[in-house]
Amino acid sequence: MSTSAAPSRVKVWLMAARPQTLPAAVAPVAVGTGLAVHEGMFTPLPALAALLGAVLIQIGTNFANDYYDAVQGADTPDREGFTRVTAGGLVEPASVKRAMWLTFAAAILIGTSLVAVGGVPILVIGLLSVASGIAYTGGPYPLGYHGLGDLFVFVFFGVIAVTGTFYVQAAATLASGFPLGVPSGTVPMAALLASLPVAGLSTAILVVNNVRDREEDRRTGKRTLAVRFGYTASRIEYLALLALAYVVPALLLWRGFDLVVLLPLLSLPLAARVSQTVLTETGGDALNPALERTGKLLALYSALFTAGLALG
Repeated sequence: MSTSAAPSRVKVWLMAARPQTLPAAVAPVAVGTGLAVHEGMFTPLPALAALLGAVLIQIGTNFANDYYDAVQGADTPDREGFTRVTAGGLVEPASVKRAMWLTFAAAILIGTSLVAVGGVPILVIGLLSVASGIAYTGGPYPLGYHGLGDLFVFVFFGVIAVTGTFYVQAAATLASGFPLGVPSGTVPMAALLASLPVAGLSTAILVVNNVRDREEDRRTGKRTLAVRFGYTASRIEYLALLALAYVVPALLLWRGFDLVVLLPLLSLPLAARVSQTVLTETGGDALNPALERTGKLLALYSALFTAGLALG
């Protein structure tokens, strides 16, 4: 009789960090930096610090989700998603919680360099991002358990992440000293528009996750939007988020950007293929690959969008 070997410690921690979710951290920084290049405000060190901070916040949030979903009973043996190390007994809960705090502490440490450039607005954004990463599944009112997860991802991994990345580079270029407010020209309308595709596609990843987990979440009391409103509403939400992503480049073209800003439209075939799965399937066998492909769609779209903004 053969037995499967236990995963190595390195592999276990990689499972907890969930590197497949990192496009959601890298994409907004790339797009915000692409716009900074377009506006002649690219500043390498703030851009790099923003990237490292975003990756650490994403990993810290993944550790928080792994820990809090396990201790609150939301992860059960029937879960169809990727393995969670706390619920699976691969790592002691205290160790995962410690890793969460250490990762968020590292993000805050890196963020101090951004605060020196961006002032009070970046301080507020950084602290709110860390607090929300914990509050997504932890604390007295977990956002993800009350149907607020979609809004959290849209705002923090989309709008704030893109505009914040652009802001620190613009502040380094336009501002002097330690800004107490938002200096003029550091958050233009173009930055807000450019944030919407990333916000939409990042949230679409969560929608697939919640459609896949709907039945388990319903049994464990996790009231996601998929649980509250059902499969049809979630599929409409998914399509609406993708539509938002593909409308924005046309709006930027209309606002005077170069034709190359339409480069993200090259990712439409992938969007169409993954949408067919999301619109027809509910099980993990089909939706786990769809979840990964939506992450790849975010990565591809963001790479094309970044190039279109920078080259334009």
